[in-house]
Amino acid sequence: MRILIFVVYYLPSPISSAKLIHDLGSEFRQMGHEVVITAPDENILSERQITCEEGITVLRIKTGKIKTASRSVRAFNEVRLSQTMWKKGSQFFKENPFDLIVYYSPTIFFGSLVGRLKKLFDCPSYLILRDIFPQWAVDAGILRSGGIVHTFFKWKERQNYDAANIIGVQSPANLRYFSELGMDKKYNLEVLYNWTTLAEYNTPNGKYRDQLGLKNKVVFFYGGNIGLAQDMDNVVRLAEALRNEPTAYFLLVGDGSEVTRLQEKIAAKALTNVYIHPSVDQEEYLAMLSEFDVGLISLDRGLKTQNFPGKMLSYMYLAKPILASINPGNDLKDILEEYQAGMVCINGEDDLLADCARLLMENEDLRCQLGCNGRVLLENMFSVSKAARQILSHFAN
Repeated sequence: MRILIFVVYYLPSPISSAKLIHDLGSEFRQMGHEVVITAPDENILSERQITCEEGITVLRIKTGKIKTASRSVRAFNEVRLSQTMWKKGSQFFKENPFDLIVYYSPTIFFGSLVGRLKKLFDCPSYLILRDIFPQWAVDAGILRSGGIVHTFFKWKERQNYDAANIIGVQSPANLRYFSELGMDKKYNLEVLYNWTTLAEYNTPNGKYRDQLGLKNKVVFFYGGNIGLAQDMDNVVRLAEALRNEPTAYFLLVGDGSEVTRLQEKIAAKALTNVYIHPSVDQEEYLAMLSEFDVGLISLDRGLKTQNFPGKMLSYMYLAKPILASINPGNDLKDILEEYQAGMVCINGEDDLLADCARLLMENEDLRCQLGCNGRVLLENMFSVSKAARQILSHFAN
């Protein structure tokens, strides 16, 4: 089969979706399929760029800023994604028919492009749904339910779902969410867990502890988007609670809409045990993570929809224990506790979160045991071969 994949962020971006799609595309290729990954890119000089990367064709299409833009600019450029990518990529699409389209959400704005290409290619599509937007923005107080902007986003959300033959949500809780709304009668839904390759990573010689002055520290590491849904104030509060613990340190690596505000907050509180490091590419991200001690997950307490942050896969891959502060009802709590792969609190339980952090900080054996359990969890539930086979099982010739 010839498989066309759409994603907003692709390598060398450190955003978890870039690694997810790279691993999935590589698995499809190893199974004997021809793969093209298409992504917007604000940094290329030409209107489009076609490269061959590890045997996969990558089509990058120049768009306005998304990742580094303000909320309003990002929204404007994302709304125009389908239009821009068709305008600049239509010649390639017309010359290269495909048998299957796989597209990843976030974003919700690939729907009209996928619908158009399905007609052009006369092929089915599979939506990998990892972000139930705009509902999470309503839950987080960013959007007003029923307003003009919310209504527009709901229309684009439906358009995104309507373009899919199958929708793979990331947890049983997400499946229940659609069922409670009666949407399981309209859409063909299933649980598709996140995934990663299980190939061994060659850890480079450590250098980041020295570079960042973190010798003799227990480093709580967060990698990925620093935005509203992650509620990184939660982590800043934790750092403040542990400011007098000499070995505790919080390293946040990534970009996002909240970075500047959080940096100002950290400075105003004169916190010296937390630092926001600029985003790095995927290889450097894994090299950094390999040196540190605990993987952090934070989700806004108000979120009603559930998700398994992609960053937890890299934590488990490198056998790092997880410290998670999440929204109520999230399936992640049950899974991490069942496998004893981490310690989980509900966002807002600040004292409990600080106690868990202290326990992890003080007990190296506990960190090692939880990390090893996390690796077992990864191998049992989150392998890329399992995800690839599941997707393709719906479209066997």
